[in-house]
Amino acid sequence: MKKKVIRIAIIIIILTLLVPIPLRFKDGGTVKYQAILYSITDYHALRGTDGYDTGIVIKVLGITLYENMTFDSR
Repeated sequence: MKKKVIRIAIIIIILTLLVPIPLRFKDGGTVKYQAILYSITDYHALRGTDGYDTGIVIKVLGITLYENMTFDSR
């Protein structure tokens, strides 16, 4: 019985660490999926009247693993 409770507790902890919460920014469409262990940001941010930034940034434990940011002019 004790092993079953420990397994259930471990599964709940893992789900808490890995399930992301979407955060939407009012800058043109940027969405950030934030979990405790990682974050994924999908940029689509307006930059004045010049154009907008697009790209994806992936971070694990605060360390940037992938970054693909570009500026698109209108």
